[in-house]
Amino acid sequence: MKFTKMHGCGNDYVYVNCFEETVENPEETARFVSDRNFGVGSDGLILIRPSQIADFWMDMYNSDGSGSEMCGNGIRCVGKYVYDHGLTDKKEITIESGGRVRKLSLQVEKGKVTTATVDMGEPVTKPKLVPVASEKEAVVAEPVCLGGETYEMTCVSMGNPHAVVWVEDTASVEMEKTGPLFENHPWFPKRTNTEFVKVVDRKNINMRVWERGAGETLACGTGACASAYACILNGKTEDEVTVHLLGGELQIRYDRESGHIFMTGPAVTVFDGEIDLDRK
Repeated sequence: MKFTKMHGCGNDYVYVNCFEETVENPEETARFVSDRNFGVGSDGLILIRPSQIADFWMDMYNSDGSGSEMCGNGIRCVGKYVYDHGLTDKKEITIESGGRVRKLSLQVEKGKVTTATVDMGEPVTKPKLVPVASEKEAVVAEPVCLGGETYEMTCVSMGNPHAVVWVEDTASVEMEKTGPLFENHPWFPKRTNTEFVKVVDRKNINMRVWERGAGETLACGTGACASAYACILNGKTEDEVTVHLLGGELQIRYDRESGHIFMTGPAVTVFDGEIDLDRK
């Protein structure tokens, strides 16, 4: 199987061009290629497929083989892949993921995509749509106690579920302990991604993320969008925020007129390769 390893702010995936390749068991393949000792090493597998409702379809799997609806860093890399490999010559494209279509604007230098801006759509806070178990109209600044600690939690869907909590210091969060407590809590019927956020000032936040099915990653695009919106919703920041992640920075803008979130960030090719799936 031919593949390309790419990353957005260190959030790395193995990408396969399914216009040319066939992946018969994506769940098992995702587990195999994601292994950082015996495979390629990644946060998951993304298959680039034809779409009947957009220019391309991003079919995404976490490192544990579970499917995922959306990845903000991943969708920028899909945009870079299809442009750089000549699958499109357009700088404004649409990509389907999780049944939703998102618009991308590609920034090109010397014939290659360097960054992309994604219209991530409207953030959703209605509990049944996040989903999160609550009878309230929205889970905003909700006090929760987990692992002996009390957190203030706001739940947002950006096409996938997020629990955003504020902390005094992101560096001191025990991710391996706390992340799974949120991810697998009965509050979240489809599990959840969890963002631990420190507000630096009105235009900057620090964020670490525990992604469902993958563990801690260096970045999460949808998580950055959810975190920025949660901060705006709680009056903690302006409508344009720089999110500082372990792997880099993302620019997040909330447009009040449309109600949409726009994310701008890098997309990087690491290397191309070929792997024998029979070895697994």
